[in-house]
Amino acid sequence: MTDHQTQSPLGTGGRVRVSFEFFPPKTEKMAETLWDAVTRLAPLAPDFVSVTYGAGGSTRERTHDTVVRIARETAMKPAAHLTCVAATREEIDAVAKAYWDAGIRHVVALRGDPPDGQSVYTPHPGGYAYASDLVDGLKRIADFEISVAAYPEGHPQSPSLAADLDNLKRKIDAGATRAISQYFFDADVFRRFRDRIAKAGISVPVVPGILPVTNFGQVVKFSAACGASVPKWMHDAFEGLDDDPETRRLVAATVAAEQVRALAADGIQDFHFYTLNRADLTFAICHLLGVRPRATVKEG
Repeated sequence: MTDHQTQSPLGTGGRVRVSFEFFPPKTEKMAETLWDAVTRLAPLAPDFVSVTYGAGGSTRERTHDTVVRIARETAMKPAAHLTCVAATREEIDAVAKAYWDAGIRHVVALRGDPPDGQSVYTPHPGGYAYASDLVDGLKRIADFEISVAAYPEGHPQSPSLAADLDNLKRKIDAGATRAISQYFFDADVFRRFRDRIAKAGISVPVVPGILPVTNFGQVVKFSAACGASVPKWMHDAFEGLDDDPETRRLVAATVAAEQVRALAADGIQDFHFYTLNRADLTFAICHLLGVRPRATVKEG
């Protein structure tokens, strides 16, 4: 395993630290794509990598297998997603204990989305109702490092930004050690969120989530559902590129690199990339930011 270099990103001060998110494969072909992404990004020595969980626990076993394989076959520190959806406390506790026994010490604790076919989240009658309850339960099992979700523009089901921030505080008070933000595209969105966090007295790290755009049309649809705004300048930047994937990748890398550069200039050093199991775009952005494998010196 190599260490990443400590260059300053695009003229900003300080070292950028990164983490990556993958999702578990549904097919053998997707499993190959995932592992290609893992091995491509491993030399960048991320602080950690996380593996997501399907709606309703539909990928629970594949998530577990992927997390354990990353721990076993790479030097990266994996974090497993756990949700409250469609499982009793006993079932979730058993999964958490299995992770601990496998040497996994980091969990991303989420309420989770409703199972397929349902539009409204309903707590399982025998389960953890919300993420704050899950965090509390995990801390009772073992001294996990726990990351939770934060929403710069508010969770789409939250009645207000204030209520959403109160929920984040409950998760932190229950024992979460880090928050990872929903993706956003306007740096000012995260700046305003950071100001609200500071006024609320939240002192744990809140890491901005960065989504490199591989398919702009899909991102627009998904963003409408999850409450993330897509600024007009992004629509303009990707206009006319639906059938030009090469130019689209170049634009995507530039947009994400500039987004991170702007935040790094504010003193933010940690960034979480939603890779969508595609390594090349994330690798290119990290390169632009000075996060690179250490060069191997050839002898003779």
